[in-house]
Amino acid sequence: MAPRVRFAPSPTGWLHVGGARTALFNWLYARRHGGAFVLRIEDTDAARNTEEATRAILSGLRWLGLDWDEGPEKGGDRGPYFQSARKEIYRRYVQCLLDENKAYQEKGVVRFRLPHKVVRVADRICGTVHIDLSAEPDLTVMRADGSFIFHLVNVVDDLEMGITHVIRGEDHLSNTPKHLALYEAFGATPPVFAHIPLILNKDGSKMSKRDAGASLGEYIAKGYAPDALRNYLCLLGWSPKDNRELMALDELIARFDLDHVHRSSARFDVEKLEWMNTRHMMDMPLARFLEIARPSLGEIASSDPFYADRVLAVVKDKVKHLSDLPEQTAYFFRDDFPLDPAAVEKVLRKPGAADRLAALRARYANTMDWTSTTLETDLKALAAEMGVKPAEFIHPCRVAISGRTVGPSLYPMLEVLGKARVLARFDRARAA
Repeated sequence: MAPRVRFAPSPTGWLHVGGARTALFNWLYARRHGGAFVLRIEDTDAARNTEEATRAILSGLRWLGLDWDEGPEKGGDRGPYFQSARKEIYRRYVQCLLDENKAYQEKGVVRFRLPHKVVRVADRICGTVHIDLSAEPDLTVMRADGSFIFHLVNVVDDLEMGITHVIRGEDHLSNTPKHLALYEAFGATPPVFAHIPLILNKDGSKMSKRDAGASLGEYIAKGYAPDALRNYLCLLGWSPKDNRELMALDELIARFDLDHVHRSSARFDVEKLEWMNTRHMMDMPLARFLEIARPSLGEIASSDPFYADRVLAVVKDKVKHLSDLPEQTAYFFRDDFPLDPAAVEKVLRKPGAADRLAALRARYANTMDWTSTTLETDLKALAAEMGVKPAEFIHPCRVAISGRTVGPSLYPMLEVLGKARVLARFDRARAA
């Protein structure tokens, strides 16, 4: 039978990287085995829920590329499910417990008669765990105000939605005996439980919501590639048989399984993520890079999308974070960009630099085939004629057209900027 898994966050704050990883593991497991991934917003705590938090969860999952498979139609979109819209279902289950004397009412509060014994939990990752409920009080399932407790709605929804595998954080392992007792009370077969290891900070402390780097939104704002963060999160607690690290999404889907989820906690290493992000940016197909990079340029990209795409193609191999793109590409879109004073002093005012820039301008003014190959050939031929190294032309040319001493490959830059713009920038630089 194809698995049915779910991600069930509470909209009480931004999406934690631990929650994002839980969603990712569920999504990968569903895609790997041809199953369904259900998104359910556990918004029964009305006092703490916010619309902003719900939006952050949905946008974060979409940014990671995690689509959900079903849900009630809402605004022309599928789902997700909201527990706040399912109260009648929960009331029916509570009444069932009361009718069968498996729960009782006390001052308006409904409590489930918890079995006070040692409960055996069979877990796909943690193995067999025994948890003692002997000293536990009976479990509140409905408050006096008619609202419902997490434990009840969690189990009821998993039953109603046919969830076959509950893949969640290890911090929920202690809740599992209570959930098993509810499944038994409802006469239902429980799902397979798989509790994944916690994410720790680099120093070994548990990563909490208050820690720097714990919010998925931070990585979106800083301009990480979703491909890289998704790849990195997947390796926090899981690894393929051959210990490969850099993997595209289709490979992650083909390889992921619960059998290779580790028992021990994983440490979040930002330096490793940085390395992985750089590699993903460099290695990803140009079409994918353009897809994730265009939004960073905002209206500039929409005003001349063809030119913007050519610019992005030129800078692709130098990009570390998408958030750097507006500053990193500014000189492509404006002619009044600043000239770095240090570059002007060191490069443009170097003895002979102005004459060489004038000679290059004259050569390029006669270049008819304005392509990177021809531009490179013309520059190197001019250098040979004047008996100097090509670098004597390359450095002042770069500063003239960008105001900087470093950047992407020079000749593709010249090609994309175009002849008229390049010659005008030469004139500007010679007057600096």
